[in-house]
Amino acid sequence: MEPRTKRRKGSACHAHSWVAHPVLSDEQSRDVELVDAFAVPVVDKKETSRLVRELSGLYPLDGLQHVKRVRACKDPGSPHPLEVLVCLVSEAPGAKDAAIDALLPPGAVGREGLGEPFVARVPARPALTRPQFELASRHWPTAFHEDKRVTVALRGESFSPRQKAAMYTHMASAVAAAKAARELGMEAVGAVAVDPATDEVVAVGHDCRRDHPLHHAVMVCVDLVARGQGGGCYAFDGYAACRFTPTGTRDAPDSDRGSQPYICTGYDLYVTREPCVMCAMALVHSRVGRVFYGTASTDGALGTKFKIHTRRDLNHRFEVYRGVASKECEELHTSNMQKDF
Repeated sequence: MEPRTKRRKGSACHAHSWVAHPVLSDEQSRDVELVDAFAVPVVDKKETSRLVRELSGLYPLDGLQHVKRVRACKDPGSPHPLEVLVCLVSEAPGAKDAAIDALLPPGAVGREGLGEPFVARVPARPALTRPQFELASRHWPTAFHEDKRVTVALRGESFSPRQKAAMYTHMASAVAAAKAARELGMEAVGAVAVDPATDEVVAVGHDCRRDHPLHHAVMVCVDLVARGQGGGCYAFDGYAACRFTPTGTRDAPDSDRGSQPYICTGYDLYVTREPCVMCAMALVHSRVGRVFYGTASTDGALGTKFKIHTRRDLNHRFEVYRGVASKECEELHTSNMQKDF
């Protein structure tokens, strides 16, 4: 048997050859949208507080609370040090070339210390990620409430080398199951359910659509998890690569059954290829904690075509990461495509 230390070293090498990228919501992934607003130079800095107070009363900038009212002038050669937002162009009483008299009616705002208005581009929505914040700030200063976990994930630094080595091992098990399915004439897709609290494998499944059109690898794996808890609907005993770890029995007392998790609650699922809509919804209903997949799918529902895991109208959401052991999983996907031709 190969020494354990040597296996770990090999796994660590493979673990560093890929990055687990978070699959974020559309809101977190979209480009920065800009809107036109009128701004005016502040010639006298001493008037800034008064101007902000009076402008806020006249033009409260509803919906743009994330935008800072004042910014330092970007032009170092400018005679005025600051610039202040007046209103959105769409809310201005005049046209795009509105003059100061049209924007600031007499008596509403003291116009001393102000220059002539100009059009500035400001971010239409608050930034949800650091990349969005950095892009938005190039146009106009904006407030940002950073989610450190998202920032770290976008940098590809969510997982330590030890964690990546364990992740690679689990995905390697999914790849092995996929290869077993391919040898039996089925599609090379594998899935592994893991309890992250103990890092133990709960179930391993692969594509079994030779028996039933709905037996995708993820569906098989979820059913095997259920079988380990004394439930499940199907038997996959004829497939050596499909297995589960018993965690309860069907005849256990109600008190004991109640202590069992609801199918995949809190579990990690590793799957070689991005799940379809059916499988993604099965993961929602089984309360999975995180999903890691190796390669994308044209009709994938966790990042490519849909992002089921981010929908706010569903009663459960989970984290998704793509790219785990991407090379090995992509090779499986390529073999599946070649088989179709």
